[in-house]
Amino acid sequence: MALSIRAKALMFHDPRSAELLEQVERIAPTEATTLIIGETGTGKELIARHIHNVSGRRGPFVAVNCGAFSETLIDAELFGHEAGAFTGATQARSGWFEAANGGTLFLDEIGDLSMALQVKLLRVLQERQVVRLGARTPVPLNVRLVAATNVDLHKAVAADRFRSDLYYRLSVATVHLDPLHQRPGDIIPLARHFIGVYSEKIKAPEATLSPAARLALLEYDWPGNIRELENVIHFALIVCRDGVIQPDDLKLSGISRRRPRDEAAVPLHVPVHTPLPGSASSAGFRQRLSALINGMIEADQPELFDSVEEIVVRTAFDACHRNQVQTARVLGISRNILRTHLKRFGLLSHSGRSDDAYPDNEPAGQPLPVDAQPGGRGAELLQ
Repeated sequence: MALSIRAKALMFHDPRSAELLEQVERIAPTEATTLIIGETGTGKELIARHIHNVSGRRGPFVAVNCGAFSETLIDAELFGHEAGAFTGATQARSGWFEAANGGTLFLDEIGDLSMALQVKLLRVLQERQVVRLGARTPVPLNVRLVAATNVDLHKAVAADRFRSDLYYRLSVATVHLDPLHQRPGDIIPLARHFIGVYSEKIKAPEATLSPAARLALLEYDWPGNIRELENVIHFALIVCRDGVIQPDDLKLSGISRRRPRDEAAVPLHVPVHTPLPGSASSAGFRQRLSALINGMIEADQPELFDSVEEIVVRTAFDACHRNQVQTARVLGISRNILRTHLKRFGLLSHSGRSDDAYPDNEPAGQPLPVDAQPGGRGAELLQ
């Protein structure tokens, strides 16, 4: 069950992933043919392995990438062949279906199969037996089939590139695997896992992620999903100094900020005058914020409350071009309380700023409450 434990450690920290795990573990003990749908690099094979491990099948798990073989070769690879079946076939050979007998066969990139092979695959699924190329005697099978695709099979069926009867046969149970940016609670646990793996491989002490690096990982769009995260962490371990990964060590080459694709995907950095989709108290925004904080909790972020406070203040202060009055207005706090936070986080300029002359809502010379004095921990409770 090592792979099953690994799958739980890597994939199922985010609330969306927890729901996925529950669905997968309901499907796994059945014999239902399963179709996993997800972008490249999201971990479809890992989910397939988890299904196999939970299923109780004693046979092997065999993974085949349908896009890795030519059309003529994959026929023989999947179904096997007899000696003399084609040029170069000097001896009989069993195919991947026979190799997976008693276990699970995982067919990745199922949408790349030709129409002719789709007909053969459909027959195998219906008859539960396979006929090798050049043979007439069928071989009975006891194989659980799990297929995966990163293409929209509905569109492929409409375009006559995929058989509708095969699609319905494959999708008895369907698992939709979200892209990594939609399950941010998995990002930091995955990063920590890859830090452990590659620290051992390169014979280096295990590094840690700085708070700023964690935030950069959580903000990034991850177009390459888990595979890209793995490569980013591998590179960061090579170039980081003093055992701490900083944002500059992360080679984030894709889209730098997450874009609001749906209500649950509100970007963390929002321009001051750009309204959020819905009010700040909307369920979608709270879910997004909760997922980000959950990721920090899973990463054992030290002094979590202070870190979140500092991120909020720094982000708002930068977005307002370091204007204190506007920053206080955006955050919904008084300017005196904002200045207390700016001092705590080393953001208050001692050279004087023009915005000091801006009018504020507070009467001039009004003293700060005792618990809002510089360094006081009660300032955040006043609003």
